[in-house]
Amino acid sequence: MSATPVYICPMHTDVKASEASKCPRCGMRLVPQGAKYPLLRHMLSSPLHIAIMVAAMLFVMAAAMMMMR
Repeated sequence: MSATPVYICPMHTDVKASEASKCPRCGMRLVPQGAKYPLLRHMLSSPLHIAIMVAAMLFVMAAAMMMMR
């Protein structure tokens, strides 16, 4: 007898489901409970998310460099 997998939202860990679906609060894809780095997996799942992360990092680095002058 195998256990039924439980899926959770990376942002709302109280949201649980017995099948992979989307979070009713934020729309994020549910990941298996116990998955390592669920939020990072979600962020890397979309090219748009990757572009936003890169843009945010570049902005923070540019701001830090401006403050050092």
